[in-house]
Amino acid sequence: MPIVRGKEIEVLFDAATIAERNLDLAKKIAARGHKNLIVIAVLKGSFIFASDLIRALHEVAVEPEVEFLSLASYGSGTVGGEVRVLRDIESEVAGREVLLIDDILESGNTLKFARDLMLERGAAKVEIAVLLDKHSKRKADIDADYVGFDCPDYFVVGYGMDVAHAFRELPYVGIVKGDA
Repeated sequence: MPIVRGKEIEVLFDAATIAERNLDLAKKIAARGHKNLIVIAVLKGSFIFASDLIRALHEVAVEPEVEFLSLASYGSGTVGGEVRVLRDIESEVAGREVLLIDDILESGNTLKFARDLMLERGAAKVEIAVLLDKHSKRKADIDADYVGFDCPDYFVVGYGMDVAHAFRELPYVGIVKGDA
């Protein structure tokens, strides 16, 4: 197991497996034949997944507009709260197809908030792509259209995801062994 910041990390999904899955997701997204697509990365956790998935979309000839939506519900801990917009998108979504990209679909509260916000603004269609889907923690009535991997019931880090702002830089998804 790799040691990062003095902690053992158990690797769940390595970099090569994630890259292969990103290309597979991009092909599935491309097969839907989106028109006037805007991709919105939900920050902060999705930034690495979103950038890799957007590059994979380019490889399969999908050329979306890219935007960023910064939402907060976790703060620096592990318990979610009320969702707030910290940084909004600048583009109009009315009449457009939207693909929200997030790192993990867990409670569903953040993605439901983002999806509902885009629909309220007149998006013609809103789809969701997530790297990880943790069904066991779902509270909101929402599912992703594109899922990289089902996630076991562990608090995961890496590939953009953090605990107290640490471990985002890891090129894989893993579990911190012991206290994080």
